[in-house]
Amino acid sequence: MQPNAKIYLAGHKGMVGSAILRTLQQNGFTNTFCRTSTELDLMIQADVKHFFLTEKPEYVFVAAAKAGGIIANDTYRAEFLYNNLIIAANVIHAAYQSGVKKLLFLGSSCVYPKFSPQPIKEEYLLTGELEPTNEAYAIAKIAGIKMCEAYKHQYGCDFISVMPSNVFGPGDNYDLENSHVLPALIRKFHEAKMKNLHTVTLWGSGTPKREFIYSEDLADACVTIMQQKSTFSRINIGVGEDISIYELALLIKKVIGFEGEIVFDSTKPDGTPRKLLDISRLESYGFKAKTTLEEGIKKTYQYYLSTLN
Repeated sequence: MQPNAKIYLAGHKGMVGSAILRTLQQNGFTNTFCRTSTELDLMIQADVKHFFLTEKPEYVFVAAAKAGGIIANDTYRAEFLYNNLIIAANVIHAAYQSGVKKLLFLGSSCVYPKFSPQPIKEEYLLTGELEPTNEAYAIAKIAGIKMCEAYKHQYGCDFISVMPSNVFGPGDNYDLENSHVLPALIRKFHEAKMKNLHTVTLWGSGTPKREFIYSEDLADACVTIMQQKSTFSRINIGVGEDISIYELALLIKKVIGFEGEIVFDSTKPDGTPRKLLDISRLESYGFKAKTTLEEGIKKTYQYYLSTLN
């Protein structure tokens, strides 16, 4: 991408999209443009087609999605499936119709089978059953990934997909019913500290392991991949190591300064037992995440505190 390249970023208001926007601006890509959902509804095919044919972006980042944690995924299956399918279909097809040079589609590590061998390689996609609690979201994301590959195969489009591990950072969602595990834990421990509670009860057994990447590092990876020649159609983005939910809880407890005990409710679901990504393809681009998990949690907690004022 040249510094003056015309770049469209879908989903710039979200945690990942806003991080990508900041990274593009910091790297001198001044011709980046975005639209709010009221300015451009990505669910309306005709509007998306008209937008692409009128604006003619050269490069596209697709970070727009309806996302959430276990409860939201399991409760709103129809919305997660329908909204994400429609967004992916509309944007990818319009990008093809308008002659976009390169498109990067944000997938998710939840697209991989529940019991994938570890670490998870990109080719493990569709080799086993999905985790039931986020199956709807995963299927929509798999459809987007496969669309990118189909348009590349049939039309020669340079459309690629990235599968990030669990992402966290500024702009995250802290709603206890709709958020992912890390921001939910930050809120739970903070509120417990403020109320001088003696215990914090968490879902599941605490044994599942997860890999976490700070949103700024994910954004750096996406921009790095977008600027280099496309060697692969799918690329995992992660840090190369994981941590148990119990260990994560201890780390967040330490950062927040909660003095009480952690209790796990084993009657609640754990989700996938482990999701460690193989990041060999990412490393071939010369990329390595810069932010440690503890450092990222400290920054994210400071952001959370700023939202309470």
